Amino acid sequence: MRNYLVTCALLWCGLAAAAERPNIIFIFADDWGYGDMGKHGSSFCETPNLDRMAEEGIDFANFTVNSPVCSPSRVAVMTGQFPARQSIHQHFQGIKAHIKRGMPDWLDPQAPMLPRMLKEAGYTTGHFGKWHLGSAGDSPAEDAYGYDRFATFNGSGQHEIPKGGSVGVDHAEAFIREFRDQPFLVNLWLHEAHTPHLPQERFMKKFGHLGEAEQVYASIIAEGDEAVGRILSLLKELGLDEHTLVVFSTDNGPEHSTDEKDHKGEGLGKFYSVGETGGLKGEKRSLFSGGIRVPFVVRWPGVVPQGKTDTTSVLTAVDLLPTFLDAAGVALPAGYAPDGESVLAAFKGAPFTRTRPIFWEWRGGDNQAYTWPALGVRDGKWKLLVNRETRQAELYDLEADWAEQKDVSAEYPEIVQQLSDKLDAWKAGLPQEAPAHCFSKGRKKKK
Repeated sequence: MRNYLVTCALLWCGLAAAAERPNIIFIFADDWGYGDMGKHGSSFCETPNLDRMAEEGIDFANFTVNSPVCSPSRVAVMTGQFPARQSIHQHFQGIKAHIKRGMPDWLDPQAPMLPRMLKEAGYTTGHFGKWHLGSAGDSPAEDAYGYDRFATFNGSGQHEIPKGGSVGVDHAEAFIREFRDQPFLVNLWLHEAHTPHLPQERFMKKFGHLGEAEQVYASIIAEGDEAVGRILSLLKELGLDEHTLVVFSTDNGPEHSTDEKDHKGEGLGKFYSVGETGGLKGEKRSLFSGGIRVPFVVRWPGVVPQGKTDTTSVLTAVDLLPTFLDAAGVALPAGYAPDGESVLAAFKGAPFTRTRPIFWEWRGGDNQAYTWPALGVRDGKWKLLVNRETRQAELYDLEADWAEQKDVSAEYPEIVQQLSDKLDAWKAGLPQEAPAHCFSKGRKKKK
């Protein structure tokens, strides 16, 4: 009888713990600038739903992604490790480009993976919208990474959906309705505001008073903002509001082009990419702040304080995996070493001091004004950007110079040396080549 009671008690505790686990929804937009939010001072975009989400949660001003382009930025979220650890240095494109860049043809499904970790802990997992974690025809399907359900574009081609029309949001809503009675993870990765721009007529009419490029871009941002509103409204409808952690961010800073030829192509091209960085230097493809500091809003009623703007906590994308597991009460797997750290305390509004440096590697620069930095490190208030080949280095005090306007490397050579040494040590620990089991069948290993 005693053993029976003990078994029942353990079972009840396990069910209670499962019931207390929050749902987790991560909404990842594409190519938004820090200044594209209305709350951040956009000069022409309107984001009422995202602004409301910030009023009901915390708006973090010092969040960075771990790459200034799509694929490696997403790798950091999925693995909790800097993308260079997976030999992913640029976006997935084609075999020739991957060989040149020293990349695999897809993200290794054997790597540490957020959805798999949560799935093994009892979560139902879904991924809807953009994928772009591989490009070769024989790349693994999304369920190889730990997803129970998926519907994607730029993915494996299985359960493929169109980029435009917010189809990914439709699938996410259906998933939430189906699994409302159990803990779930939803990755909703939006197409907006990446090219091709596919604006809806109703938004184009709303912003008809703007110039041509601004009208299109504002329409695209409005569609992404509507997706946020749809998810928040559904959670309230289903009574899941206080039981769901929702995080919004974007994979890198905005794209810019004013070239008339960029009108052409599928949909509308880069001519309409007129996102704003909020005064930050650089843009997409740059390790300067405009390329990697992006909107980051967290909402969890009853847990995350309302209406707070956090300007001091230093957060980054590799923190999401350990933070989500911490929120779910799930331990990190044995032997797994994340590059990030749990920032759940910051989510709850408590003071947070980062204990680990942040590293960046970028192999796409062409040495123009903002794309030359190939490596970067932030430790405490200091951020160092370097290019070994061109012998360039710039140092910024981010507490005094949030927008990175003043290079102080000449004033603090000792800090430059200390951070350079940390970069060298980090680089020395990275893999020398991509894993061969992540090569497509027709690829020949680079000699």
